[in-house]
Amino acid sequence: MSVIRRREFVTLLGGVAAAWPIAARAQQPAMPVIGFLSSETPSGYAFRAAAFRQGLSEAGYVESRNVAIEYRWAEGHYDRLPALAADLVRRQVAVIAAAGTQSALAAKAATTTIPIVFSTAADPVAEGLVASLARPGGNATGVNNLATELVQKQIEKLHQMVPAATAIAALVNPTNPTLAEPATKEVQAAGRTLGLKMIHIIQASTERDIDAAFATLFRLGAGALVVCPDTFFTSRRDQIAALAIRHAIPVIYHLRELPAAGGLMSYGPSATDGYRRVGIYAARILKGERPGDLPVQRATKFDLVINLTTAKVLGLEVPFYLQQLADEVIE
Repeated sequence: MSVIRRREFVTLLGGVAAAWPIAARAQQPAMPVIGFLSSETPSGYAFRAAAFRQGLSEAGYVESRNVAIEYRWAEGHYDRLPALAADLVRRQVAVIAAAGTQSALAAKAATTTIPIVFSTAADPVAEGLVASLARPGGNATGVNNLATELVQKQIEKLHQMVPAATAIAALVNPTNPTLAEPATKEVQAAGRTLGLKMIHIIQASTERDIDAAFATLFRLGAGALVVCPDTFFTSRRDQIAALAIRHAIPVIYHLRELPAAGGLMSYGPSATDGYRRVGIYAARILKGERPGDLPVQRATKFDLVINLTTAKVLGLEVPFYLQQLADEVIE
């Protein structure tokens, strides 16, 4: 009898030992899920997404190890964002990282409870994303990269590069008035300040529109072009850079993607730094902080990038002081 009882006891212990890991795993909290919402394409936003993950990592979260990320891409179509945001809400993600103003607005319309961390070029207060920069309140906070406010600086840099150009054009996306309208005002103000004879506002919201815009530039005799902030233009940077070379138009943008694709220059906030900070904020929220208590951060790092190869193709002599000021020179 004692032998039988001993065997039963050993068998019971073995069963408990086998069951313990399963029970322990069942008691472990589920891995939090972050939704990453963008109007761009995966390839177009690859380095920003990497910067976002870097910020998460700095704050203790590594994708697939202790946090999962659900990516939703609108592929350049703003009208897809509401459905993509609603899908993330149904997925019950812990945080939504909204890349761009339209993504932030779509996320804000989709939920009043899930925390949102945005990166936006537009004024988040004016767009109703937060109550104030210092005290956002509600369920959203993030980083304001000041891109529209830098349009005047971009035109100044472009004018320094091409001082003979007395007529400059600006390319805006009419389907995104939250960026197009303030950028247009900045362009017109810069034109008055610099004493330019003419500022042309050209609209484009499709690939065909961009082709037509460069034909219009030639007809108007515009000597340079500033591409105003918009993720659609970022996604079409290769097309814009190629057309600028073909039509011999010096172009400036707010992100380095354009000169990296063959455009002339860019001046604007560091996207890498901005999205890293979005990642850090998302991690802080996962740890229990409330978005309404986290002040909206403003861009503090700005980069001037010049493509010397493109300048040579366009027959431009880049002033030495601009080369000295540049954070990056592409040769």
